[in-house]
Amino acid sequence: MKHTSFTLAVISLAILGGCNKAPEVKQNTPTEQSVSQIAVMPPVAKKVPYEMSIHGDTRIDDYYWMRDDERKDPEVLSYLEAENAYTDAMLAHTKTLQTRLFEELKGRIQKDDDSVPVKNGDYYYSSQTRGDNEYATYVRSSDFAGTDQQVILDVNELAKEHDYYAVSGLDVSPNGNLMAYGEDTVSRRIYDIKIKDLSTGKLLEDTLEGTNGSVVWANDNKTLYYIKKDLQTLLGYQVYRHTLGTPQAEDELVYEETDTSYYMGISKSKDDSEIYIWHSSTTASGVSVLSADDVKAMPKRLIEREADLEYGISKLGNTYYIVTNLNAVNFQLMKVDIDKAGDKANWQTVIPARDNIKLEGIDLFNDYLVYQQREMGQSTIIARNLTTGKEIPLSFNDSAYTISTYGNNDLNSDTLRVYYTSMTTPASSYDVNLATGNKTLLKQQKVLGDFSADNYASERIFVTARDGIKVPVSLVYRKDMFKKEGTNPLLQYGYGSYGATMDPTFSSARLSLLDRGFVFAIAHIRGSQMLGRPWYEDGKLLTKKNTFNDFVDVTKALVEQKYGAKDKIFAQGGSAGGLLMGAVANQAPELYKGMVAAVPFVDVVTTMLDASIPLTTNEYGEWGNPNEKEYYEYMLSYSPYDQVSKQDYPNMLVTTGLHDSQVQYFEPAKWVAKLRDYKTDDNKLLFKIDMEAGHGGASGRFKRLEDTALNYAFMLDLAGVNK
Repeated sequence: MKHTSFTLAVISLAILGGCNKAPEVKQNTPTEQSVSQIAVMPPVAKKVPYEMSIHGDTRIDDYYWMRDDERKDPEVLSYLEAENAYTDAMLAHTKTLQTRLFEELKGRIQKDDDSVPVKNGDYYYSSQTRGDNEYATYVRSSDFAGTDQQVILDVNELAKEHDYYAVSGLDVSPNGNLMAYGEDTVSRRIYDIKIKDLSTGKLLEDTLEGTNGSVVWANDNKTLYYIKKDLQTLLGYQVYRHTLGTPQAEDELVYEETDTSYYMGISKSKDDSEIYIWHSSTTASGVSVLSADDVKAMPKRLIEREADLEYGISKLGNTYYIVTNLNAVNFQLMKVDIDKAGDKANWQTVIPARDNIKLEGIDLFNDYLVYQQREMGQSTIIARNLTTGKEIPLSFNDSAYTISTYGNNDLNSDTLRVYYTSMTTPASSYDVNLATGNKTLLKQQKVLGDFSADNYASERIFVTARDGIKVPVSLVYRKDMFKKEGTNPLLQYGYGSYGATMDPTFSSARLSLLDRGFVFAIAHIRGSQMLGRPWYEDGKLLTKKNTFNDFVDVTKALVEQKYGAKDKIFAQGGSAGGLLMGAVANQAPELYKGMVAAVPFVDVVTTMLDASIPLTTNEYGEWGNPNEKEYYEYMLSYSPYDQVSKQDYPNMLVTTGLHDSQVQYFEPAKWVAKLRDYKTDDNKLLFKIDMEAGHGGASGRFKRLEDTALNYAFMLDLAGVNK
């Protein structure tokens, strides 16, 4: 819903004072002086005590009223608009800086840009961006050079009538004639599937509503499989089979997930013979298989699901290669004949478990096995000849980097496509000869302006946390502006949940901070898998506080080692990283000049007790189930919203999207309101709500830069860097 903004003065007048009824909107226009006076006063949310009791404990939530699942309540929307108005007023003096930053960020981006074509079937597929277009145009050609290029989807045209627009999927039928894609115009990650005839450019009448945005085609070119979402919990829980030309209401249900702790995904084997339904919870995973040739086939589990057993399969001929944690904390690679796969006793070890090396994934070719592993925080890729057993590791020069494979769809290929980046190296695509290891650079992302990688330096250090554990930290700075004298402003980023590892990558936007003297640090705290699976296990459930402690201890060490000035330290995190920001702000607010918390998950206990909130039940394996007293008490002891106290807090900028599908807008809204009531300082507390966007923020490549410019201006202003 697009909400019409009230004037700044009217909104502020309506919200000030914490009235216990819907605010009266006054229509008179105040004088310029009164507008100025009102603008500097923060919105004060009313309090309506709401009791929640469990395990003999009662909590009072004064701001529970802010939850509006329909996002239509005028009082709630007015309050959010008032917060936006207050933020705009408090940052009005940075508008020039924001504009300068936006132009800088935009000015580094190559407006006319093409991705490296990826071969799939008979065509090479790629995307293009042109001029000031916000979105990509997708094209294909019969050759790598693109001599007969065909536009298959122009997202700019599709997005014209929408404030928010996102596409997903783009899955072409086996014969290359039809393409399915998902369309989301609300930012709730609920997609309608459209089918386009690529020979005529026309849409078929088929529209599949309420999906997760992806499909898999059967080999008959007229049957496809898709996942339908529960519109309340937003969990994908049903797999349907659709025949083109028939109503969605007649689609056949082929699988339904009854365990709400599981996510689902669908994909196809590399040889196109099988369709996979993936089952994934926080602690277990598996797969069900059905034939891609038989449109009446029903899925069969490879093996029965087991608690704490994780595995994924890749098919090569009549063999499954299986990456699994079976008897292997850091995973191992096994293989088995397909007709014997249902009995784990038949699984044979290919790459054994290793204590300090985590197996991360594989790519299969007819003649090669490519596997990725992580040791001491660094991923490497190794190619093994399946005939001779000879192995070739891929080598790069940076001390810390990100590497992954993509677009390797051809089993017969002897070339591996690789993505590579570091904190000083822009995103790069290589083709690697699997027989020799020789690399061919296909493209490195251009950074316009005066960028030179030689001006910057990156480091990987280890910091000793309070319990003696050594935490990896990745750092980058501009050489001529860093003397390691403890005078630089420093921005420390962290995430630390779900086993997600935030490897060091290049950011052209980040240059705007580095070129103004900032040091940027990624704290690879527990809760990720930077140092293998145990690193994750030691940062979730009843060890979750290690995540927060690690972040604080990294900050202290970076100041002690003079990477940053103690009065110019900033912190940033989003989503579960926003939980990190909230917990750290409660624990050690004195360490930080400012914090940016994006779409923060801060009301942990209330959310995890409410199975109706999207995605909650799937998270029990990450945070624990607070219906059990032990987890409730532990969760309560760190939940940022519950632990807000009467103390000084850093300057804070909190952001969210009204339509966020993962962290509901009312979590940060309530948190900000409570912080305002409790905090004992005069520091800034600003709340910015995108009334059109969701968890990923604004759509469009340039529009997103406005959010980045706002965040940077907030920090630079506090650091006294206004140039």
